[in-house]
Amino acid sequence: MRYAMIVEYDGANYSGWQRQKKFSSVQEEIENALERLFNKQIIITGSGRTDKGVHAEGQVAHFDVETDLTPFKMKGSLNYFLPDDIQIIEIKKVSDDFHAQYDAISKVYEYRAFVSRIKRPLKRKYYIQIVPPIDINLIKECAKKIEGEHDFAAFSVFNNQEKQNTIRTVHRLDVLVDGEEVIFQIEGNGFLYKMVRSIVGTLIWIGKGKLPADTIEKMFETGLRELGGKTMLPNGLILKSVEYKEFRS
Repeated sequence: MRYAMIVEYDGANYSGWQRQKKFSSVQEEIENALERLFNKQIIITGSGRTDKGVHAEGQVAHFDVETDLTPFKMKGSLNYFLPDDIQIIEIKKVSDDFHAQYDAISKVYEYRAFVSRIKRPLKRKYYIQIVPPIDINLIKECAKKIEGEHDFAAFSVFNNQEKQNTIRTVHRLDVLVDGEEVIFQIEGNGFLYKMVRSIVGTLIWIGKGKLPADTIEKMFETGLRELGGKTMLPNGLILKSVEYKEFRS
Protein backbone atom coordinates (compact mmCIF):
# COMPACT_ATOMS: atom_id res chain seq x y z
CA MET A 1 0.00 0.00 0.00
CA ARG A 2 1.20 3.47 -0.81
CA TYR A 3 0.79 6.43 1.53
CA ALA A 4 1.42 10.13 1.08
CA MET A 5 2.33 12.45 3.93
CA ILE A 6 2.47 16.20 4.48
CA VAL A 7 5.53 17.18 6.49
CA GLU A 8 6.23 20.39 8.37
CA TYR A 9 9.76 21.12 9.53
CA ASP A 10 12.13 23.76 10.76
CA GLY A 11 15.18 23.30 8.56
CA ALA A 12 17.65 25.17 10.76
CA ASN A 13 19.26 22.02 12.17
CA TYR A 14 19.39 20.03 8.93
CA SER A 15 21.49 19.92 5.80
CA GLY A 16 18.31 19.87 3.74
CA TRP A 17 15.57 17.42 2.87
CA GLN A 18 17.60 14.76 1.10
CA ARG A 19 19.50 12.05 2.96
CA GLN A 20 23.27 12.61 3.01
CA LYS A 21 26.18 10.51 4.22
CA LYS A 22 27.83 12.94 6.64
CA PHE A 23 25.07 15.36 7.61
CA SER A 24 21.62 15.02 9.16
CA SER A 25 18.60 15.49 6.91
CA VAL A 26 14.83 15.59 7.22
CA GLN A 27 14.45 12.51 5.04
CA GLU A 28 16.80 10.53 7.26
CA GLU A 29 14.90 11.46 10.42
CA ILE A 30 11.56 10.36 8.92
CA GLU A 31 13.00 7.12 7.55
CA ASN A 32 14.49 6.37 10.97
CA ALA A 33 11.08 6.93 12.55
CA LEU A 34 9.45 4.61 10.00
CA GLU A 35 12.04 1.94 10.73
CA ARG A 36 11.35 2.18 14.47
CA LEU A 37 7.62 1.86 13.83
CA PHE A 38 7.68 -1.00 11.33
CA ASN A 39 10.99 -2.71 12.20
CA LYS A 40 12.26 -2.54 8.64
CA GLN A 41 13.84 -0.01 6.32
CA ILE A 42 11.35 2.10 4.39
CA ILE A 43 12.48 4.64 1.81
CA ILE A 44 10.44 7.80 1.33
CA THR A 45 10.31 9.90 -1.84
CA GLY A 46 9.79 13.62 -1.47
CA SER A 47 8.28 16.10 -3.89
CA GLY A 48 11.74 17.63 -4.21
CA ARG A 49 14.70 18.85 -2.22
CA THR A 50 14.87 21.80 0.08
CA ASP A 51 18.29 23.27 0.79
CA LYS A 52 20.15 23.51 4.07
CA GLY A 53 18.31 25.80 6.47
CA VAL A 54 15.11 26.02 4.38
CA HIS A 55 11.83 25.28 6.14
CA ALA A 56 8.63 23.58 4.99
CA GLU A 57 5.01 23.82 5.95
CA GLY A 58 3.71 21.50 3.25
CA GLN A 59 6.42 19.17 1.96
CA VAL A 60 4.92 15.99 0.48
CA ALA A 61 6.46 12.52 0.39
CA HIS A 62 5.25 9.00 -0.34
CA PHE A 63 6.24 5.56 0.92
CA ASP A 64 5.10 1.94 0.62
CA VAL A 65 4.23 -0.31 3.55
CA GLU A 66 1.85 -3.14 4.39
CA THR A 67 0.18 -2.37 7.71
CA ASP A 68 -3.05 -2.63 9.65
CA LEU A 69 -2.46 0.77 11.24
CA THR A 70 -4.83 3.54 10.25
CA PRO A 71 -3.26 6.68 8.80
CA PHE A 72 -4.26 8.51 12.00
CA LYS A 73 -2.45 6.03 14.26
CA MET A 74 0.51 5.91 11.90
CA LYS A 75 0.82 9.70 12.05
CA GLY A 76 0.68 9.75 15.84
CA SER A 77 3.27 7.01 16.17
CA LEU A 78 5.69 8.63 13.73
CA ASN A 79 5.38 12.00 15.43
CA TYR A 80 6.22 10.33 18.73
CA PHE A 81 9.51 9.12 17.26
CA LEU A 82 10.30 12.34 15.39
CA PRO A 83 12.07 15.37 16.88
CA ASP A 84 10.00 18.45 17.68
CA ASP A 85 11.29 20.33 14.63
CA ILE A 86 9.88 17.70 12.22
CA GLN A 87 6.24 16.62 12.37
CA ILE A 88 3.82 14.77 10.09
CA ILE A 89 0.71 16.90 9.54
CA GLU A 90 -1.30 14.37 7.54
CA ILE A 91 -1.03 10.85 6.15
CA LYS A 92 -3.37 9.58 3.47
CA LYS A 93 -3.61 6.35 1.51
CA VAL A 94 -3.12 6.99 -2.21
CA SER A 95 -3.11 4.95 -5.38
CA ASP A 96 -0.15 2.65 -5.97
CA ASP A 97 1.06 4.75 -8.90
CA PHE A 98 1.03 8.06 -7.04
CA HIS A 99 4.45 9.75 -7.08
CA ALA A 100 5.21 12.71 -4.81
CA GLN A 101 7.72 14.20 -7.24
CA TYR A 102 6.47 13.36 -10.72
CA ASP A 103 2.77 13.93 -10.04
CA ALA A 104 3.26 17.39 -8.58
CA ILE A 105 1.48 20.09 -10.60
CA SER A 106 2.99 23.07 -8.86
CA LYS A 107 4.81 24.21 -5.74
CA VAL A 108 4.28 27.31 -3.62
CA TYR A 109 7.17 28.94 -1.80
CA GLU A 110 7.20 31.95 0.50
CA TYR A 111 10.15 34.15 1.27
CA ARG A 112 9.62 36.29 4.37
CA ALA A 113 11.23 39.64 5.08
CA PHE A 114 10.60 42.68 7.25
CA VAL A 115 11.53 46.30 6.62
CA SER A 116 13.08 47.94 9.67
CA ARG A 117 16.19 49.76 10.81
CA ILE A 118 16.04 47.76 14.03
CA LYS A 119 16.77 44.05 14.36
CA ARG A 120 13.77 41.98 15.45
CA PRO A 121 14.91 39.11 17.72
CA LEU A 122 11.65 37.15 17.37
CA LYS A 123 11.82 37.23 13.57
CA ARG A 124 15.47 36.46 13.01
CA LYS A 125 14.96 32.68 12.54
CA TYR A 126 12.26 32.89 9.86
CA TYR A 127 12.62 36.34 8.27
CA ILE A 128 15.38 38.44 6.79
CA GLN A 129 15.74 42.12 7.55
CA ILE A 130 15.57 44.80 4.86
CA VAL A 131 16.95 48.13 6.00
CA PRO A 132 15.01 51.02 4.43
CA PRO A 133 14.66 52.91 2.20
CA ILE A 134 13.12 50.50 -0.31
CA ASP A 135 10.61 51.00 -3.12
CA ILE A 136 7.98 48.29 -2.61
CA ASN A 137 5.87 49.49 -5.55
CA LEU A 138 8.86 49.08 -7.87
CA ILE A 139 9.45 45.59 -6.48
CA LYS A 140 5.81 44.66 -7.16
CA GLU A 141 6.09 45.99 -10.71
CA CYS A 142 9.29 44.06 -11.44
CA ALA A 143 7.95 40.90 -9.80
CA LYS A 144 5.37 40.59 -12.58
CA LYS A 145 8.21 40.26 -15.10
CA ILE A 146 9.15 36.95 -13.47
CA GLU A 147 5.77 35.39 -14.21
CA GLY A 148 5.36 33.14 -17.24
CA GLU A 149 7.67 30.67 -18.99
CA HIS A 150 11.30 31.79 -19.10
CA ASP A 151 14.84 30.49 -19.12
CA PHE A 152 15.82 31.00 -15.48
CA ALA A 153 19.52 30.14 -15.94
CA ALA A 154 20.52 33.56 -14.57
CA PHE A 155 18.64 32.82 -11.37
CA SER A 156 20.40 29.54 -10.63
CA VAL A 157 23.85 28.81 -9.26
CA PHE A 158 24.04 25.98 -11.83
CA ASN A 159 23.48 28.29 -14.79
CA ASN A 160 26.82 27.37 -16.40
CA GLN A 161 26.40 23.60 -16.31
CA GLU A 162 25.97 21.76 -19.60
CA LYS A 163 22.64 20.47 -20.88
CA GLN A 164 20.65 21.49 -17.84
CA ASN A 165 17.06 22.35 -18.63
CA THR A 166 16.59 25.79 -17.08
CA ILE A 167 13.17 26.53 -18.58
CA ARG A 168 10.55 26.96 -15.87
CA THR A 169 7.05 28.45 -15.61
CA VAL A 170 6.19 30.79 -12.75
CA HIS A 171 2.41 30.93 -12.46
CA ARG A 172 2.40 33.87 -10.07
CA LEU A 173 4.70 35.98 -7.92
CA ASP A 174 2.81 38.04 -5.35
CA VAL A 175 4.47 40.60 -3.09
CA LEU A 176 2.29 40.83 0.02
CA VAL A 177 2.76 43.68 2.50
CA ASP A 178 1.43 43.62 6.06
CA GLY A 179 2.85 46.43 8.17
CA GLU A 180 6.61 46.02 8.16
CA GLU A 181 6.41 42.48 6.76
CA VAL A 182 6.99 41.78 3.06
CA ILE A 183 6.11 38.27 1.86
CA PHE A 184 7.22 37.06 -1.58
CA GLN A 185 4.85 34.23 -2.55
CA ILE A 186 5.79 32.37 -5.71
CA GLU A 187 4.07 29.43 -7.41
CA GLY A 188 5.56 27.51 -10.31
CA ASN A 189 5.87 24.16 -12.02
CA GLY A 190 9.40 23.70 -10.70
CA PHE A 191 12.38 25.59 -9.35
CA LEU A 192 16.10 25.50 -9.99
CA TYR A 193 18.70 25.32 -7.24
CA LYS A 194 18.47 28.55 -5.18
CA MET A 195 16.17 30.07 -7.81
CA VAL A 196 13.64 31.56 -5.39
CA ARG A 197 16.32 33.11 -3.19
CA SER A 198 18.04 34.56 -6.27
CA ILE A 199 14.79 36.08 -7.54
CA VAL A 200 14.03 37.65 -4.16
CA GLY A 201 17.55 38.99 -3.79
CA THR A 202 17.41 40.59 -7.22
CA LEU A 203 14.02 42.19 -6.54
CA ILE A 204 15.23 43.58 -3.22
CA TRP A 205 18.34 45.07 -4.81
CA ILE A 206 16.18 46.69 -7.47
CA GLY A 207 13.90 48.08 -4.77
CA LYS A 208 16.87 49.53 -2.91
CA GLY A 209 18.23 51.17 -6.06
CA LYS A 210 21.31 48.92 -6.26
CA LEU A 211 20.22 47.56 -9.64
CA PRO A 212 18.35 49.21 -12.54
CA ALA A 213 14.66 48.47 -13.12
CA ASP A 214 15.40 46.56 -16.37
CA THR A 215 17.64 44.02 -14.62
CA ILE A 216 15.10 41.18 -14.94
CA GLU A 217 14.91 41.58 -18.71
CA LYS A 218 18.70 41.66 -19.04
CA MET A 219 19.09 38.52 -16.94
CA PHE A 220 16.59 36.64 -19.10
CA GLU A 221 18.31 37.86 -22.27
CA THR A 222 21.88 37.05 -21.24
CA GLY A 223 21.55 34.22 -18.73
CA LEU A 224 24.18 35.94 -16.58
CA ARG A 225 23.81 35.40 -12.85
CA GLU A 226 26.25 38.22 -12.05
CA LEU A 227 23.77 40.81 -13.30
CA GLY A 228 21.38 40.03 -10.45
CA GLY A 229 21.25 40.64 -6.73
CA LYS A 230 22.67 38.41 -4.05
CA THR A 231 21.21 35.02 -3.19
CA MET A 232 19.24 35.54 0.01
CA LEU A 233 19.80 33.52 3.17
CA PRO A 234 17.82 30.25 3.50
CA ASN A 235 16.10 30.99 6.81
CA GLY A 236 13.46 33.21 5.19
CA LEU A 237 12.33 30.51 2.73
CA ILE A 238 9.42 28.15 3.36
CA LEU A 239 7.94 25.48 1.09
CA LYS A 240 4.27 26.26 1.69
CA SER A 241 2.55 23.56 -0.33
CA VAL A 242 2.73 21.11 -3.21
CA GLU A 243 -0.33 20.74 -5.41
CA TYR A 244 -1.61 17.51 -7.00
CA LYS A 245 -4.69 16.34 -8.82
CA GLU A 246 -5.09 13.32 -6.53
CA PHE A 247 -3.53 14.35 -3.24
CA ARG A 248 -4.09 17.96 -2.25
CA SER A 249 -1.76 19.47 0.31
